[in-house]
Amino acid sequence: MGNKAIEQRARLREKGQVTLPKEVRAAFDLHEGDDLVFRVNENGELVVERVVTVPADQAWFWTERWQKMEREAQADIDAGRVTRYEDEDSAIEALEDL
Repeated sequence: MGNKAIEQRARLREKGQVTLPKEVRAAFDLHEGDDLVFRVNENGELVVERVVTVPADQAWFWTERWQKMEREAQADIDAGRVTRYEDEDSAIEALEDL
C-alpha cells in the first residue's frame, strides 16, 4: 500500500454489512468477490486482511514440495538445461530411449 495513511468512515448496516470506501478498495486493490478475513489482534484492534483461497483441486500445486520442484525446474530452464522437441511423439520417443 505504500506509506500514505488512509482514514475513511463507513457505517455498519442492519445485517452487519459494511461498504468499504472507494479509496480503501483502490489502495488495497480490492474487487468484488475478493475474500477478506477479520480478526482482533492482541491490542484489541480489528484487522482486515485479504485471503487468497486456493480451490481444493489445485491445492497440491501450492505445497512446499511442489513449489520446490517448480523452482528447480525454472532454474533448469533459466540455465538452458532443457531439450526441445518438434512434437509430442519425438519427446515420447526420447523418453522411451532412456
